[in-house]
Parts: sequence; structure tokens; C-alpha cells
Amino acid sequence: MSTPQDVYGDGAAEQTARYDAARRAFGEIYGRGKVYCFRAPGRVNLIGEHTDYNHGFVLPVALDKDTLLLARPRADALVRLCNVEPDYPPVTFAAGPAIPSAPPGDWGNYARGAAQRLAQHFGRELRGLDGLVVGSPPYGVPRGAGLSSSSALTVAVAVALAHWNVGAGLSASADKPGDTDANHARMADLSDAKPAPTLDGMTLAQLCSEAEWYVGTRGGVMDHFIAVLGRRDHALFLDCRPDAAGRYRTEYVPLPAGYRILVVDSGVHHRNVSGAYNQRVAACRAGVALLRARYAGITHLRDAQDVPWAELAAELPEEIAVAALLARGIELGDLPGVNPDTVLQVRARCRHVWTENRRVIEAVAALRAGDTAALGRLLDAAHASVRDDYEVSCPEIECLVRTGREVDGVAGTRLTGAGWGGCIVALVRNDAVPTFEAHVAGRYRAETGRNASFFACRAGPGAGLVSVSRA
Repeated sequence: MSTPQDVYGDGAAEQTARYDAARRAFGEIYGRGKVYCFRAPGRVNLIGEHTDYNHGFVLPVALDKDTLLLARPRADALVRLCNVEPDYPPVTFAAGPAIPSAPPGDWGNYARGAAQRLAQHFGRELRGLDGLVVGSPPYGVPRGAGLSSSSALTVAVAVALAHWNVGAGLSASADKPGDTDANHARMADLSDAKPAPTLDGMTLAQLCSEAEWYVGTRGGVMDHFIAVLGRRDHALFLDCRPDAAGRYRTEYVPLPAGYRILVVDSGVHHRNVSGAYNQRVAACRAGVALLRARYAGITHLRDAQDVPWAELAAELPEEIAVAALLARGIELGDLPGVNPDTVLQVRARCRHVWTENRRVIEAVAALRAGDTAALGRLLDAAHASVRDDYEVSCPEIECLVRTGREVDGVAGTRLTGAGWGGCIVALVRNDAVPTFEAHVAGRYRAETGRNASFFACRAGPGAGLVSVSRA
């Protein structure tokens, strides 16, 4: 179990009121007694955008902005969740291998997906929990900002359920609403026992990635891996291609001293389950299928990484309709928002992935060498690629990126996250942070009429249990 000091460093004292308020709120909903506080971080990806689901390379950082899940184990399979934010109604479901979905867009589907995938992995119903989700800013992960608030929720629920279900079975009797301390005491032996070590962090991260398919997003593994495996003051290089045993290559890379990671939220929010995201997934799959005619056996764009781009480009159309692919026997899989009339921009999407993979490798080398200027140039080039080839930027993001680069002491800026709004990430020298915030805020408001939100982030550890106390 980590401590707030382990997680937040010199910002731990700022978290005291947040944790205290969360425990009080939990007690008001579920009654007094022992409460476990789990956390899962948001993430910012320094470089490597839209490469993970193509089996490419990424370089994310776990943040000290996180989602808290205060929870208490139940003796039955019921999961009851409330949220401190009033926009989210209470959620109740039984944690088993086949959980009926709520309507699309329901926040509880992320929790259902986590519970279902764990139950499938264990091959049985899970022991449930009563939980309260606390994720609102300024300390929580902003929703829709490209910092993976949805994945943080998925991971927080999975970590809590795994805490009481790894190596343990369901108790015969169920808790009732309004349990007293005495009622919880009868479960103490099980809830305090150390689970058998049968679920390592990498496996948990992979299960969480698969769990999010429940909501319709066909993404990759990055968000969940960094949420589980993050390390303080480090980025995580992740090779998103599993080996024959299903394991992934990871490497911790130290972040540059004297610089802060600034995340700037544009206030323009997206939905990852929209068709635009899945259309880019489809374009990459189409590219692979078309390349397979010349490069037999490839399954992802990663397989063609060592082939010169000019050779690949000659095999890829600028655009092609899904119906034309179907006529050639090319199936793209189950992708919500992709239909036979959809026209896919294949060459540009694949070019972004191919060049971005190279930039990630070069960024790791720059960090190892302490070459912050080279890293900044790579961040700038990465932004140009997602803007022009992947086309996931928007005018508000462009304003933030451009005005951020006008400040002396900024190494590089770029869009981070899925796109269509959300956030930019900037690598800013410590002494330039106040100037950056003032300049970008003023110019952004003048040009767009919007107010940007600024988060000077620390690279923090991955998800886990932070405290056990009383509500």
C-alpha cells in the first residue's frame, strides 16, 4: 500500500481536505465503518499518439491527477457505486461474467466492463463492493480532456475488485444497506487477508484494456498500462506489441530535471466512442490489409515499420470506401460508426503511425541523453503529424499549441490524447511556467472566447490502495 506522500510528494498536504471530504461523503451514503481508498491516475502521453492500437510505441506519464474510489467489500456479488458529481446517477449491478449493459454513454458501463472482464478472467462471480467515485478537478482527472478519465475509472474499479477477489471466493451471506461496524467485522478476516499473488500488474493492465471494449471503444493498451504501472518522475516506454507469451516490453525513462509537464485543457470535449475515432482505427486496419498483398503475414502497421515509407505509400490509396474493401474480401471487424459508405483516408493515417513510431524511439534517446531541445523538436513534429495526417486537431487546440510556442523556455507543445479537443501537453522550463500560463490564457481567451485550464503535473505512481481508515 502506498501513502499520499508516495503518490503526491510535496503536494500531499493539499490532498488532506479532499480525502477527508470523500470519507465523510462515503459514510453518509453507506454508513460508518472501515473504508478503503483506491486511486488510479490520469495520464498524459508525451509522444506516440494513435500508435498503441497499431502495435506501435508510446511514451506516457502517469499523473498526480487521479480518480479516487472509496470502497467497502460486500459478501455478495453486488456492486453499488455513487459519484460525488451530481451528473452521474447511482449504479448497481452484479459482478459476473455476463453483465447487461446500460444505455450507451452511461458512466457505469466503465465499471461494468471492468467487473465483467475480471469475472471472465477468474471464471466466476466476483465479490462486490460499495463504492464512491471522486474524480472532479482540481485534483481529479478532467472529463473529456484527453487525460483518460474513463480509463482511470475502469482501472480504479478493477484494482478495488481485484483486491478482494484475487485468491478469495465469495462469502455465503450478503451485506445489507446501512451495515454497522459489527456487521462489517464479521468479514474482517477475508477483507484484510493478503490475496494470493495470481494477478500481476501487467495482466491487470491488459484486462482493463480489454474491459473498455465493453463501452464500444476499440483502442489500445497504453492508457491502462500507464495507469497501473506508472512510476514517479519517469515516463514509461511501452512497446504495444505483445510477445509470444502475451507480455509487453516496458522501460522506465527519467524525465528531464528543471522542466515541468504542463497540461492545458482547451475546454472542448470529445467522446472516444464517436465514429471518428473508430474510422481512424479502420483506416489503419485497411492499410494493413492492403499491404498484406505485398508483405505477407503482417497483422499491424508495426510489422512494416522497417520498410521505407516510399515503398509503403505506393501500395496505399489516398482514400477508399469501406464498400470497396468489402468487395475485395477485406473485413475491418466490429467498429461502431464504420459502415459500407464510410470513406477512409488510408495513406495519411498510416503515414502518421509510421513516422510517429520513429519519433517515440528518438524521444527516448533524447531523454536518455538529456537533450531537451531535441525532445521538444520531436513534440512539435508529432503535433504537425496528428494535425495534418491524422486530422484530429481543432482550432482551439491549434491556438493553444501556437501561443504556447511563443513563450521563451518552452521546449515543445503538442496535442495529447485522442484529439478533437481535449488537451495539449507542453514541456516548460520551471522558471517559465508563470509566463506560459499568463500568455497562453490571455491569448486563448482573446481568440476563442474560452478559458483554458492549466495543470502543472507531477509524474506519479500507478494505481493502488492508498489508505485504510474509517468513514
